[in-house]
Amino acid sequence: MAPLPISSIRVGKIDDVQELIKSKPNKVPERFIREANERGVLVSHKTPLHHYIPVVDLSKLSKPHTHDDFLFEILKLSQACEDWGFFQVINHGIEVGVVEDIEKVAKEFFEMPLEEKKKYPMEPGTVQGYGQAFIFSEDQKLDWCNMFALGVHPPSIRNPKLWPSKPARFSENLEGYSKEIRKLCKRLLKYIAISLDLKEERFEEMFGEAVQAVRMNYYPPCSRPDLVLGLSPHSDGSALTVLQQSKNSCVGLQILKDNTWIPVLPLPNALVINIGDTVEVLTNGKYKSVEHRAVTNRERDRLTIVTFYAPNYEVKIEPMGELVDDETNPCKYRSYNHGDYSYHYVSNKLQGKKSLDFAKILN
Repeated sequence: MAPLPISSIRVGKIDDVQELIKSKPNKVPERFIREANERGVLVSHKTPLHHYIPVVDLSKLSKPHTHDDFLFEILKLSQACEDWGFFQVINHGIEVGVVEDIEKVAKEFFEMPLEEKKKYPMEPGTVQGYGQAFIFSEDQKLDWCNMFALGVHPPSIRNPKLWPSKPARFSENLEGYSKEIRKLCKRLLKYIAISLDLKEERFEEMFGEAVQAVRMNYYPPCSRPDLVLGLSPHSDGSALTVLQQSKNSCVGLQILKDNTWIPVLPLPNALVINIGDTVEVLTNGKYKSVEHRAVTNRERDRLTIVTFYAPNYEVKIEPMGELVDDETNPCKYRSYNHGDYSYHYVSNKLQGKKSLDFAKILN
């Protein structure tokens, strides 16, 4: 989430979807309607496919469980990262109260009057504040979603003017939640390093003072969910992304596997983790970031809180030497500065995995 300077980007009129459903509940403006080929192949959430999204039990990776438990769970983690790029974590150690507190203030924020939310605008060319990100032209299609995004860590990436004074305890709850998610990301990267036969502190030592940002996404009901997307297909530029879906939300996240969009049904009290572009590059493609999107529902809304965890902007990113072999697994990505990639990522609209072309070595 490297900030971009505010520029003269012309984005046209961007309707607030919550206001749209109040004034015209059965009308979907043309700018939200996708071409048929963009809507993809749908899979009903009633299919058993979501049961195959891997689940990793973090309690089995902590003492005092047996060594066999540890090895089995590490193997599950490795397979999840290699075959899916997505997995759910259970028994992650984050108190239910912390999760409920951030959900409460996020929900209250989106329920505030539009005029109050507009005090924290996401200006064109930026990715912090309230509005829609990744919009760069007047004719670009819009997502059926309202976003509120903030830089969290290090303090230098924060824009204090965008941290809201309402709802009460918003900042306090976000700070507490973000500290817990930061600890979780450090643990996950340690286990991912072990799964790759690397020293467990390999990622933390490399990342420096890691960058952390949060984006809250609110997807109101839509009278024609078959015509719109809640969030355009993309992979994440982060190292890891942590998604929390609020209780009672409808199924909305879909991942692209074998050219089919597969719905992800979050388990109770679980968090959904996905591998970002940065880990794909560092592992030389062994663990891949995966294209994903959000869809909407005719009757139910959906709220998610998404944390992006990535190396410091000054860190040089390139495939780790231990995972490159000139004969069997040659280097697939060039060396680059992570800040440059972050700038590239947020300077372009979401288009599947197109952003990663920035790093690929083309033969």
